[in-house]
Amino acid sequence: MIETGVAMKKLKFVLSLTNDDNDYQQEQASAAERAARRLGVDLIIVHANNDAVTQSQQLLQFVQSSTGARPDAIVFEPAGGTAFPQVARAATAANIGWVVLNHDADYLQKLREGARVPVFSISSDHLEVGRVQGRQLAALLPEGGSVLHIEGPPGSSAAKLRTEGMNQTKPSAVQVKTLRGQWTEESAHRAVSSWLRLRTSQEMHFNAVAAQDDSMAAGARKAFGEAVGTERDRWLHIPFIGCDGMPKTGQSWVRSGILTATIYIRPNADLALEMLTDTLRGGTHPQERTLTLPESFPAIEELTAKAEKDKGARHRSANV
Repeated sequence: MIETGVAMKKLKFVLSLTNDDNDYQQEQASAAERAARRLGVDLIIVHANNDAVTQSQQLLQFVQSSTGARPDAIVFEPAGGTAFPQVARAATAANIGWVVLNHDADYLQKLREGARVPVFSISSDHLEVGRVQGRQLAALLPEGGSVLHIEGPPGSSAAKLRTEGMNQTKPSAVQVKTLRGQWTEESAHRAVSSWLRLRTSQEMHFNAVAAQDDSMAAGARKAFGEAVGTERDRWLHIPFIGCDGMPKTGQSWVRSGILTATIYIRPNADLALEMLTDTLRGGTHPQERTLTLPESFPAIEELTAKAEKDKGARHRSANV
């Protein structure tokens, strides 16, 4: 049974994010801060610098703090491949609510059974994110081709699901080569720059670059922009697509032509605070898992029209 006796005091929440360099993580923080002001709750935001050990230690410090300093709930997006089940058990034992963002935590069902505090997860439908990206590639490359795919870190369930979804919907005529990044522009820039120094990279011709977030797409484009001569021109004339679609970054980059497309993934830290506040002030306990749906930006139909227009322009140029 969920305790709701905290309704009369000012609620205090901790939000732990993977880093403060990624545009989506920055928007998570901004959305949570706006929600906290609107809801009248206290909010502490910490960043893990993409280090799971650091994040685990940060969360344990809050769980083990003196009773009066403990938060009413912890909301976090895992920096690694684990959602810290031991820390979760310690938190709920201390009557601290536990919310996992953008990660499939398989221990939640069991943890909820004996918890007296809210325990749930909120995530974008990462499988659908990948499916949307596969449809974007189908629209942009109707005749097939090769794609350089910039994936997130190997321990990330979001990265795995996005890749699975993309493979479900991309045409079989679209071939993929994968490099890995860490959800940051710098990591993708480093990965692509290292790859470009290999002799084999000169033998490969890609028709598009698809990254699992916008900052990595921007990092890849930056690396290709540093190439020399005709190679640089060739790289920068192919489509670059990403994910996250934040208004000031991904959507803006599409409008300016830096990216051809992105996928809008709504921030969910604010939704977590809203659901926690409602529950702790006497509302019903949320379901174990809530999924939000992504959207192509621009719409798939617009990308299809763009591909047809570009094909027509190439055909006319060839006949001149």
